[in-house]
Amino acid sequence: MRKVAYQGIPGANSEIAVRQHFGDEVEPWPCQDFNCLFDALLTNAVDYSLLPVENAFSGSVNGAYELLLDHDLRIQAEVILHVRHALLANRGVTLKSVKQVRSHPQALMQCERYLKRNKLEAVGWYDTAGAAQDLARNPDHAVGVIASALAGELYELDSLANEIEDEQFNYTRFLLLGHDDPAPSDYNKTSIVFATRNRPAALYHCLGEFAKRDLNLTKLESRPRRNRPWEPLFYLDFEGHWQEPRCQELLTQLLQLTSFVKMLGSYPAVRSGAVGM
Repeated sequence: MRKVAYQGIPGANSEIAVRQHFGDEVEPWPCQDFNCLFDALLTNAVDYSLLPVENAFSGSVNGAYELLLDHDLRIQAEVILHVRHALLANRGVTLKSVKQVRSHPQALMQCERYLKRNKLEAVGWYDTAGAAQDLARNPDHAVGVIASALAGELYELDSLANEIEDEQFNYTRFLLLGHDDPAPSDYNKTSIVFATRNRPAALYHCLGEFAKRDLNLTKLESRPRRNRPWEPLFYLDFEGHWQEPRCQELLTQLLQLTSFVKMLGSYPAVRSGAVGM
C-alpha cells in the first residue's frame, strides 16, 4: 500500500485529494507543514507527497512553488479537487446560537458572503481540519468551524450547512511529487521555472518559442527571485511531454535564451473540460 504525505491533519482537504487520486489502496501520511511534506519524501518515509499549488478562487498557495524550485523532485501527476466547505458545530448546536466561525483564512475568504449573510464573525485558524479538531476537544456552543464533511465525521461534529462556499467553481490544484519521471499519457503537461536575461523583450522571445511550436500555455506566473531583487522567476506550464520532439526542441532553445531553466516534471494532467461542477 502506497504511503502519501499531505499537509494537515486527518480530515483536511489534502487528505480528500489523496484518497480521490489513489482510492482505498493508500495510507495518507499527515504532515505539519510543507517542509515536513518534502522531508518525508526525501527521506523515503513515504512513496509520494501531495502539494497544493493553487486555488481557482484565491490563487497560488504561498511557498509551494519556492519549495519546488529548492528540491530535486519530479511531478508525477496533477490532481484537481472540488473543494466543498461545511459549517460544523458541536453536537446539538443550532445555527442560531453560533456567533463566531473559525477556519483557515483562505476558507473564510471562500465563504465570505455566506458568513456576512448570517452575521457570523470570521476568526482565522491555522487549518480547516485543525479548527474542527480543536472545537471537538474544547466544545463551545457559540463557535462553529468551516471544514470538510470528512472532518465533521472524524471529530463527531454536526453539519449545520453544506457547500457554503460563495463560488461553485472552487477547485484546488495539487501536484503529486515523487522521484521518478512518469511515462507519457494521453494528455500531459510539463512544468518549468526559468529566469530571463536582463535585456529588452527577453520574455517575449521566450514565449515566442512556444508559439512557433504550437505549444499551449496553461499557466504563467512570475514570482520574486530570492537574493536577487527585481529579477523575477517565471513558473510556466504547457501542454506536452518532454519526450516529444517539439518539446525537446523548445527546452533546448530556452536554455540558449534564458539565464536559468529547471524542469519540474512532465506528467499526466487533467483536461479542463473534465473538471466537473
